[in-house]
Order: sequence, then structure tokens, then C-alpha cells
Amino acid sequence: MAQAHADTSTAYDMHGIEPVPDESRTSGQLDQFWIWAGANVAPINWVLGAIGIQLGLSLVETLAVIVIGNVLGCALFGAMCVIGHRSGVPQMVLSRLAFGRRGAWLPTLMQVLMPMGWVAINTWIVLDLAVAALERMGISGGIELKYVIAIAVMLIQLGIATWGFHAIRYFERYTMPFVLVIMVVMTVLAFTHVDIHWHVSTAQGVGKLSAMSKLMTAIGIGWGISWLVYASDYTRFTKLTLSSQQVFRATSLGMFVPTVWLAFLGAAIASAGSGADPAQLIIAVFGAMALPVLLVLVHGPIATNIVVIYSAALATLSLDLRVPRWVVSVASGIVGLLILYLFLHSGAFASTFEDLMVFFVVWIAPWAGIVLVDFFLVRRGRIEVDALYCHHSVSGCGDVKWSGIAALALGVIAAWLFQIGSIESMQGPIAMALGGIDLSWLAGLGAGGGSYYLFHLARRDVRSEQTPLADNRSST
Repeated sequence: MAQAHADTSTAYDMHGIEPVPDESRTSGQLDQFWIWAGANVAPINWVLGAIGIQLGLSLVETLAVIVIGNVLGCALFGAMCVIGHRSGVPQMVLSRLAFGRRGAWLPTLMQVLMPMGWVAINTWIVLDLAVAALERMGISGGIELKYVIAIAVMLIQLGIATWGFHAIRYFERYTMPFVLVIMVVMTVLAFTHVDIHWHVSTAQGVGKLSAMSKLMTAIGIGWGISWLVYASDYTRFTKLTLSSQQVFRATSLGMFVPTVWLAFLGAAIASAGSGADPAQLIIAVFGAMALPVLLVLVHGPIATNIVVIYSAALATLSLDLRVPRWVVSVASGIVGLLILYLFLHSGAFASTFEDLMVFFVVWIAPWAGIVLVDFFLVRRGRIEVDALYCHHSVSGCGDVKWSGIAALALGVIAAWLFQIGSIESMQGPIAMALGGIDLSWLAGLGAGGGSYYLFHLARRDVRSEQTPLADNRSST
């Protein structure tokens, strides 16, 4: 019987946003590790890892920031994954606990809009690298070749994401071991072909602190925070026999290992001081490894985007829209392809759009602080799942939970005040006064979660004061 069940687990995923039934929770620790490792084996991490070197940090300093930041960021991610494991409920549905049955539409709408942009950006980033790898193999082409690669990648990832969780799980399970082997070879070749400098640093004083904070936001704790909105969508399928500790380890390590690995690889190559894009340098030193490198380059956006597209569909359904999940997945892919087309024809548009995506991400840290505080501190890990799906007029979550909305607003304002953005409107006055130190993730997380908990304590005090009065009235 167990074997028969395993065979049917590859069927089309019929699950929407309802709680995953016990018999469908078949995902193990290794499945979760591969899903999140695959989603983070992306060429963008090579580039982001080089930011520290470009800002004047030494390789040792860069590595320290990357490791410390990801320890914290991946811990937050693992905690969010535990919520999905315990509840069996998607991430945006869980937002109803803190924001109310319909109040959760606000963060959910942001989660619907973001993935379409990320799908385009993730695909766009690797096109030049993929073309360069093909040219090393003797296959040349201009914009037409980019179109072919983009369309092929988009069709593959749309097919996998539309099929659902089971397709994502098996795609990562059977591709990631080969990708990791290629990454090992890439790392060895890169370290033997590049003159790495470990202690060269040009940043000093406040400038060094500013560089560290920017790196922390880009590929340290900020990277882990950016994935929190997807976490429970996948751990809701984990086996009930797994403990919270097992889920935490599998998911946090799945994100930590490839992120730190690739970021360090990019930083190490950038430390050679050639000034070139580290990802381009990686291709340049491989020679006959061009084909395996191409496979890693193409695998990266597919593995990331299938997670993003699948979660976008779940978030859309969380808005109480009555459409099939596959329709939303296809629509997300089409919009992403249109944005990608604009990227290929306008570098200015691409730069502006990336700035817009940075604006969208500001809300994630305060939202995460609120959700984590609500589940682990306010509710002590105990929730009534049925209340998440009741009509807003009778739901135990309430219709609009204004304490959650207010805490989110305060968190977003705090994050902006401490943010250093590439456009003037995203440069917070406090961050600028501190000499360019970016603490947006900390301010957003702390202000959002902290104010939400204070609102909870205030409500509890009010209830405790009102209850004795009601008892006295009834006794008279």
C-alpha cells in the first residue's frame, strides 16, 4: 500500500488553498532540502556575493557578513516553514490569523504582484550568461537566441509550476544532485584559476559599516527574509511524523548551503580585482565545462521560478477568487514573459523595474515579524485551522484586524526610514544620517512584530479590566 501511495504522489496536484489532508502529506526532509537548495542555486547569488568586494570589504569580511546574515535569515525562514508543517495551510491563508479574514488581502495582494516581476528578473539575469556559455561551445546568436532561451525556460517552468507541488518536488530531487556535483567542479576550477585576495580592504570607519549593512541586506539576512512569503506553501506537504526540529533543519540548511556557497564563490572571484562580473569570469575559466555550466545557469531560474509561480497562484486563490490554480499559474507566466520582453528591449525599463521590486520587498520584513510573533508568542503555536476558512462575518480571525494592519504600516515606515535604496525616494533619512548604514530589515522586523505584540498586550489588558465589571453586573 505504501508503494502504491508513493506512485500516485506524482499525479497532478489538485490541492488549492485548503488544508492538505494527512494522506497527502508525503514530503520528507530531503524533499524540502532539495526544493529550497534548488531555488537558491541561482547566478544572481554569484553577483550579490561580489557586492562586498565592490564596496571595499575584504574577502574575509565579506564571508563573515554572508555567513552571519544567513544564519539569522535562514533561521527565520526555518521558523516560518515550521508553521506550515504544523498547520498544513498555505502562507497567505495563515496571514488571516494576524490581519483578519479580509484584512489579509493587503499583504496577499503584494504577494500576487511580486512573483510576476521576479519571474521576469530571474530569467533575464541569466540570458547573457547562457548566451556566453553557448558561444564557448561554438553556438552564436544575438537577440533571437535570447528569445529562444527565454521561451524555452518559461515553458518548462510554467509546465512544472502548473503541475504543482509534486512536479516541483521531483524536479528538484532528480536534478539537484547533478547540479551540486557541477558546482563542486566549478568551485575547484575557479579557485585554481583565480588569484584570490583574502585580506584586501579599502573601506574604513563608517564606510565599512555601511558596506557591511548593504551586503547584509542584499545577500545576508535580507535574502532569507525575501523567501519567507513562500515557506509554508511547501512545508504544508511534510509528513506528520517529522518533528518541528527536523523541518527546521531541512529547510534552513536547504537555503543556507547554496546561498553562502555561491555568494562566497562570487566574492572570491571578484577579489582578484579584474573588475569583471564574477559570473562572466566563472564562464571564462571553465573552457570545456561550458555545457555543464550552461545547465546550472538554466536550472537556476527554473528552480527558482517554479516555486515563485506556484506560490503566486496560491496567493491569488487566497483573495477568494474562484479560478483554477493552473489558470493563475499560466497567467503569471504570461505576464512575466511580457515583462521579460520589455527588459530585452529597454535597459532603462529593466533598471526602473528592479527599483520598483525593491520597493515591493520592503513590506516583507514587518509582515514576517507580525506573523512570527502572532504564531509563536501570541498563540503559542496553537491555532484553529477551520477559522481561517470561515466567512468573514463569523470567522474567529475577524474580518479586518486593525492591529495587524497598523503594525504593518508602522513596520513599513520603520523599514523605509532605515533603508538605502538605489533611487532617492527609497533612501530613508535615518539611514542617510547614519552614513548610509542600511538596517531596514531589522527596523521593519522589529517595528512590525514589536508593535503587533504591544497591541496584543493592550487588548488583553482591556479585556482583563472589563471582565470583572461584567461579572459584578451579573451578580447584582
